[in-house]
Amino acid sequence: MKNVVLGVTGGIAAYKACDLVTLLRDRDCAVRAAMTRAATRFLAPLTLAALTGHQVLVDELGGEVDPSIPHVAWARWADAVVVVPATADFLGRLAHGLADDGLTCLLLALEMHKPVVLAPAMNTAMWQNPLVQQNVLHLRAVAGGARFRLVEPVEKRLACGETGVGALAPLEQIAGAVSAALAGI
Repeated sequence: MKNVVLGVTGGIAAYKACDLVTLLRDRDCAVRAAMTRAATRFLAPLTLAALTGHQVLVDELGGEVDPSIPHVAWARWADAVVVVPATADFLGRLAHGLADDGLTCLLLALEMHKPVVLAPAMNTAMWQNPLVQQNVLHLRAVAGGARFRLVEPVEKRLACGETGVGALAPLEQIAGAVSAALAGI
């Protein structure tokens, strides 16, 4: 059994994280969830706690999760991390090494040989923005391209009502990317 931390950030596609937990568990993965504060506005941590069977990491200081240093303990526990949805804000903070919540602290504490799968989802204009694309290029270049694996967003009707590239990739594709990343370690 492999250990996967599911990171959830503050985008409308956050609700799809629930189904991804099921897909990962069906692939013989133990799953824990770490959420940004913004994600908790879209999805209650209690929902992911019920689905994973573990407390959810939100605050980098631990709070109710663990009185010690949970982001470091979780980074040691994880074999891989998957972030769904990876918002423009999250990608920018990660690309610049900013860590102001449990998820970003965990990612900076994660050993470099452990893969991170990123599944972006956002409005088309945001996805195509040169600043977002620059952050994506930077993340792809980390450790010679071996650290971050991107599951590209797809074209469809978005939550804003527009049609374009920016929708979260199909969950089966994301789960497949996690399985492939785990097979490579």
